[in-house]
Amino acid sequence: MPTPHIEAPPGSIAEAVLLPGDPLRAQHIAETYLSDVKQVTAVRNMLGFTGDYKGMSVSVMGTGMGIASASIYFTELIREYGVKRLVRVGSCGGVGAGVELRDVVIAIAASTDSAVNRTRYGGWDFAPAADYRLLNSAVNAASELEQPVRVGTVHSSDTFYNPVANAVDIWRRMGILAVEMEAAGLYAIAAEERVRALAILTVSDVIGVVEETTPEERQKTFDSMIHIALRGLEIDAA
Repeated sequence: MPTPHIEAPPGSIAEAVLLPGDPLRAQHIAETYLSDVKQVTAVRNMLGFTGDYKGMSVSVMGTGMGIASASIYFTELIREYGVKRLVRVGSCGGVGAGVELRDVVIAIAASTDSAVNRTRYGGWDFAPAADYRLLNSAVNAASELEQPVRVGTVHSSDTFYNPVANAVDIWRRMGILAVEMEAAGLYAIAAEERVRALAILTVSDVIGVVEETTPEERQKTFDSMIHIALRGLEIDAA
């Protein structure tokens, strides 16, 4: 049955889904990398598509920005559409030493300043981590594609304009590679629902450095991340 936020009919969403924040990026990914593409949802202009990648059915759907928005889609995709493998493909701000513009970051785990996971975990601190099989498949895919990647921890922030003056210093002290806004929520929901999840991110800006990618570049040119994600899903399914 269609949900309040996803109008796709039963059976129209694949068990593996790529999840960019931007719905226009979802459209670009579907039209560029998949064949036999069908649009399956457009509620609130949050576009979703299903197509074929080398014989494997894959869906792509936007989630919006932040854990609160994305968690709605993660939950409905899992509970109502039977999605088993969720791969976030998004942008991030580089934080760690040596992290550069357009680097690809694969998130082992995601710290957060959000209270969402404490609420989910009885007030305690949950450790949101990626599924190892998906992560290992993505790393192997990157190696096969000769695409360098950074593998480590990220921070999922509840605020884009962080009011904590020394936030970046704290993240760097703790070895955080990049900051984004959804992975910690994705990993926790996946753990609770007993499905598998991974976040693969492209550095769209380096915090403290003036250079950054444009909105159009973020929408259309993060090719390496998508190749890794799709090939990783293929390796994982083998």
